Amino acid sequence: MSNAIQSPVATLLEQHAIPFDVIEIPLSEDKKPIRSLEELLSSKGLNPNAVVRSVVFRGESGQFVLLAVAGGGRADWGVLRKHLNERKLRMAEYDEVPEATGYVVGAVPPIALPETVRVLVDKSVRNYDHVAIGSGVLGYALALNADALLTLFAGADEGEFIKVEV
Repeated sequence: MSNAIQSPVATLLEQHAIPFDVIEIPLSEDKKPIRSLEELLSSKGLNPNAVVRSVVFRGESGQFVLLAVAGGGRADWGVLRKHLNERKLRMAEYDEVPEATGYVVGAVPPIALPETVRVLVDKSVRNYDHVAIGSGVLGYALALNADALLTLFAGADEGEFIKVEV
């Protein structure tokens, strides 16, 4: 287990004895992560589609929802609205993401979140043996076993929440 970072995500994984590897994501000159984590993963011999993206939405009710989704595809807005019983749903604004999750855009993990954030897990996460997730620290991702990650989603709703792009 390589733990070169300190974050609530790494701490949670350690508490559950889940091994993980830290992946350093080079920052661009403007201190933002490189645009293609998938490209970086390929260069390290990891499946570039196995990135679990943490997409944050805000419902008309004001509730923040995080959708954990792997691979390609886009959120199916109709399915999400129906599942959440929200008439209106939108992507969270850039400045709302850290307010809701405690993490900056580009580092948001699908775990170790405030209890006020509802988590939905797309079934696409089950398509991979190993996945990469946000570490909670900008410039780093964590690689771990997908089944181990899924054990940490206790209480989250799992379903088909994306439209797969062909």
